[in-house]
Amino acid sequence: MTTTFEGVRDKVLAGERVDRNDGLFLLAGASLLDLGQLAAEVRRKRHPEPIVTFVIDTNPNYTNVCDVDCTFCAFYRSPGHDEAYTHSVEEMLERIGRSAEKGVTTVLMQGGVNSELPLDYYLELVRAVRERYPQITPHFWSAVEIEGMAAVSGLSLQEVLRALKDAGQTTLPGGGAEILSERVRKKISHKKNVTVSWLDVHREAHALGFRSTATMMYGHVETPEDIVEHFEVIRSLQDEHGGFTAFVPWSFKPGNTPLVKKIPRHAGPNQYLRMLAASRIYLDNFDHIQASWFSEGKKTGQVALHWGADDFGGTLFEENVHAATGFVNKTSTDEIKTLIREAGFRPAQRTTLYEILEVF
Repeated sequence: MTTTFEGVRDKVLAGERVDRNDGLFLLAGASLLDLGQLAAEVRRKRHPEPIVTFVIDTNPNYTNVCDVDCTFCAFYRSPGHDEAYTHSVEEMLERIGRSAEKGVTTVLMQGGVNSELPLDYYLELVRAVRERYPQITPHFWSAVEIEGMAAVSGLSLQEVLRALKDAGQTTLPGGGAEILSERVRKKISHKKNVTVSWLDVHREAHALGFRSTATMMYGHVETPEDIVEHFEVIRSLQDEHGGFTAFVPWSFKPGNTPLVKKIPRHAGPNQYLRMLAASRIYLDNFDHIQASWFSEGKKTGQVALHWGADDFGGTLFEENVHAATGFVNKTSTDEIKTLIREAGFRPAQRTTLYEILEVF
């Protein structure tokens, strides 16, 4: 049976779950304006108040040493490289302290897979942040870093996660998912078993009571079928424990990466809006969809709030991974509030767990 927009819309508004064929139609066949209108309707049904949240955060990196060699990454350096670095726990605490002075409540920290670092390094950093800066949530370590900790320590994923939880960590970022499709993984990150390990880490974390985000980096070698596969596996995992707080997509930035020869430019605003709207409709068990002023530009971020998104991300006072590709956006807390207001919504500061601290 041929999929039509009216058929998908009727299904969605009746509270029925869309399937893979519907997802392919949303990504490749539906009118962008129709799609945006439906996604906005779904968003209003879940979040009736015209409030858009944001978090005051920063994203420092403790190391750029990594042996995974992903072709989409301009940030990492191989062990022994002249530009390779690893900061001590005390150095990271000093940087986090400067962020705390700016009102930061979330520190999203990721780096590389550095086999020279013992598990105690990560545990000490979590404990020290909790003790020295109790107002800050340590939103640390991507799935592949957790997997690296398990390999170095000889412990299971569950044992590593339990140790991190005992140290005071309760949330994980969703970085490293890229596209959760084996076909894509083999092309852009052949050393990283993204699909299985990423899902396993988040599944184990959710079972232990952690909350995390789900992310997606699109705009490289994937097809609509790969994106639907990504939607499907994270929706299925969310059915198990409800551990994801939000879905966060962004477009691949090719600058200074090995993939730049094949993908010379990043995907544009139309593709981003389609991705956001399709995710709002497909991911019916996710409370929050995040718009990104940072990765897609401030104007596109504002428009995205009318294409199904209800969150505007964070202030990201420090960010180095996108910057390594030559793509840089900066903002302030006051500017984020202004951007949200200009888009027709009320700004509200939130925590890592999307608890609202203040509505402005």
